[in-house]
Amino acid sequence: MLAHLSISNFAVVKQLSVQLENGLTAITGETGAGKSIAIDALSLCLGERADANAVRKGAAKAEIIAHFSLTDNHKAKHFLNEHELTSDEDENSCFIRRIISKEGRSKAFINGVPASLQQLKGLGQFLLAIHGQNTHLQLLKEDYQRQLVDSFASHSSLLSEVKSTFSQWKQKQNTLTTLKAQAQQREDRLQLLTYQVKELDEFALEQGEFEELEIEHKRLSNGQSLLEQAQTSVYNLYESDEGNALSVIQNSIERLGELEAHDATLTPIISMLNDASIQIEEAASELRSYCDQLEIDPLRLQQVEARYAKAMELARKHAVMPEALFSHHQSLVSEFTALGEQETLLGTLELEVEQSHSAYLLATKKLSESRSIAASKLASAIEAQIQQMNMPHAKVNIGVEYDELKKPVSYGLDTVQFNVSTNPGQETDKLEKVVSGGELSRIGLAIQVIASDNHATPTMIFDEVDTGISGPTASIVGGLLRRLGKAHQVMCVTHLPQVAAQAHNQLFVTKLTDGESTETQMLALTKQDRIDELARLLAGDKVTKSALANAKELLKSASSN
Repeated sequence: MLAHLSISNFAVVKQLSVQLENGLTAITGETGAGKSIAIDALSLCLGERADANAVRKGAAKAEIIAHFSLTDNHKAKHFLNEHELTSDEDENSCFIRRIISKEGRSKAFINGVPASLQQLKGLGQFLLAIHGQNTHLQLLKEDYQRQLVDSFASHSSLLSEVKSTFSQWKQKQNTLTTLKAQAQQREDRLQLLTYQVKELDEFALEQGEFEELEIEHKRLSNGQSLLEQAQTSVYNLYESDEGNALSVIQNSIERLGELEAHDATLTPIISMLNDASIQIEEAASELRSYCDQLEIDPLRLQQVEARYAKAMELARKHAVMPEALFSHHQSLVSEFTALGEQETLLGTLELEVEQSHSAYLLATKKLSESRSIAASKLASAIEAQIQQMNMPHAKVNIGVEYDELKKPVSYGLDTVQFNVSTNPGQETDKLEKVVSGGELSRIGLAIQVIASDNHATPTMIFDEVDTGISGPTASIVGGLLRRLGKAHQVMCVTHLPQVAAQAHNQLFVTKLTDGESTETQMLALTKQDRIDELARLLAGDKVTKSALANAKELLKSASSN
């Protein structure tokens, strides 16, 4: 519940601090005094966006602090624990602080920890619900009517099942639609790939083969020159009688060897010449082996030239480098295989889409059956409530129409429609065609009372939801709010004495001005203060003895309930 609210420099409020109690609290005051300012401030604590206009003129910033008691509020505690926002001092308390600068910048804190607007909204749904003056207008919307039935039915598991099966069907359907849309493109690509892959398969170039072909082609096409030059080199290095490289070096070794005894510095030179002599002998031997193995094969050259030329032709045809032809071939094979698998998948996917749609239909039928049962019970409960609110002839019917031919959506295939009749002999029809603004307010309030057992928030605020009603109806509405206050903390901004008298507590909003500035204050009323305020609401500006007597009687009557 909301335990305390502190507001500083917000709109026309300079400083306001108010302690809130359990039960029903009525907030009254003169028109224009700012009765809804506390609600506006609390809205900011629940994550509403703020701007610089919220800051009182002349102030640097506005500050709002809301203290909530979390005793028995397990959902709020779980949220705080999950987001590491629990108070270190008291796990049963939660302080929300919102600061708005005159430049429009905003900061938010939960238990002293900086928080985002999303976190405020997430926590707020477990703390407080605000029903504004126009909230009842949502009753005219079909989506809201369906949500009311679902909330009353408490069949969250059925809703989850429908949402899950819808998601599965939607995902498969989107994939199937994409595959079908690409069918012609895929077919054209398959035809091209069939030809390309077949051609490359027939050529069957192996990995690294082109590089080997290139090397072999160079060797074969220059075979005669290679042989001649190799043989000449052997002759000059080792075999020439007129003077080969080996004999020249060996002759130098002999001559220098004769001089080595006279100069030791020749020793390393002789050693190097000995090494050179050995290297020349080995090189000559290798060249002889090279010549013996070198084949001059015109037929092989012709074969290599043909395959090399074909590889170059295919590379140009596929717009790739010859060295990349093998990897390009493998890539086309992979694409061809994948496209073939997609064709197979198309048939499988069509069956899966049909199966997932059947699962969705089964889930929506279960949900529709539950909705129909809940709608009947909710309609009877609303009808009983509003008949006590000066609508004695009212009839309520909530239709749930299931149509499996409708386009699938995540919340099912039902159309939920609230139909009402307010006069004898009148056929039930849509709310907007039948009820007045005051009657709509009564229906909305009746729904809130009926749904209070399922309400997730311990605190409920009603901002003049009694607009458009008066007299005996107002007393009944006040009684309903009082009943609601037995299960929840309820605050109601009202101008009706019959409603205010039913409250367990009453706050009075007043506006003070010195001619230059205006300030709004909120005061807790004593029993005598409440009598005076109720008398003012009954009589207007001039409070009479009769009004005071009526006020006392209203309080006495309310307290006996």
